[in-house]
Amino acid sequence: MTESSRALMPDYLRLVALFGIVVVNVQYIAFSSLHGIVDPGGITPADAVTLWLVNGLATLKTYGLFSFMFGVGLGFLMRSADRQGLAFGRIYRNRMLGLLFLGIAHGCLFFPGDILVIYAVVGTILYRVRSWPAGRLVRLGAALLLVQVVIAPPILLSIPDAPADMIAREREIITRGSFAEVVLFRAIGFAFALPVFLIVQGTAALGWFCLGLAAVKTGMIDNAAHPLWRRARRACLGPGLILSLGAAAAWQWGPGVAGAALTIAVAPIATLGYLGLIAATARPPGPLLSRALVAGGSSLSIYLGHSILLSTLFAGYGLGLWGAVDRATATGIALAVTLALICVVAIWRMRFSLGPFEWVLRRITHAGGARA
Repeated sequence: MTESSRALMPDYLRLVALFGIVVVNVQYIAFSSLHGIVDPGGITPADAVTLWLVNGLATLKTYGLFSFMFGVGLGFLMRSADRQGLAFGRIYRNRMLGLLFLGIAHGCLFFPGDILVIYAVVGTILYRVRSWPAGRLVRLGAALLLVQVVIAPPILLSIPDAPADMIAREREIITRGSFAEVVLFRAIGFAFALPVFLIVQGTAALGWFCLGLAAVKTGMIDNAAHPLWRRARRACLGPGLILSLGAAAAWQWGPGVAGAALTIAVAPIATLGYLGLIAATARPPGPLLSRALVAGGSSLSIYLGHSILLSTLFAGYGLGLWGAVDRATATGIALAVTLALICVVAIWRMRFSLGPFEWVLRRITHAGGARA
């Protein structure tokens, strides 16, 4: 394997995860986020089908891919610090502080479903186990994913539905409020949602962090042809997708409690299948895809960029599309925005080595005298 081929799988992973996470997030940016978990939403049959596909194919799965890449990123950061003789502890601390700062700003200003704060908090735990051997990391990661399956449904189902007047107030603020009023509403929602997210999503995130770091330690992430990727594809992709789509159908049209719980439970299976599939497709790209993969390397800028643009498009201080389009249209808009951002970032990266938010995070990471 050449060095360039060993680096391909992370690039493909980032690009796939970006498209997956935006189709999930837009369901909470363009529509009410106050309905209970048992009611996934969707007024028309077309809305229901859209949500079924989003929940069956993307919800929790692409979050797992993103979290897996965080663990991979830690492994790469350790390699880089070791090669350059840098103080890894200080670098990592600064990086988590940078993610925390960006995440708080993101959650308050644009999207209360931010994941960066969770990554910064849970990432401090990952630091404590960074020296563990790969096998031990895999066991811990698998255990944490099982813990989420057990704890997530009762926690999420215990959250009461928002009263009608609160839902009406949400619509009033998002569709007619000023930017300052919308930001205040989002900040309050972010503060209330964060503790639950830290427990439910943080548990799974740490599990995927461990698996990603283990993939670096074993060299699997450098070798897309590794037999374990093929086994994951064969054993998990088909069953994972069938189970996920079935669970999402139950969530949408059947017993909502059981469907939501099963969607959570089978998500890791589908995610492992996706990892195997991405490994199979991680081949040397043509010129156009190569540019897209380079842009995908600036995933932080695209992740934050899509929230900034979509929240502006749908809020009243922007184009006011919140609740005014169907879910398929909103999902199409989200995908188009992501494609546009990839094109813009690809052009940006022709001149600059880092995306704009990656540059900010790098400056914070290497503050205090560490060499860049």
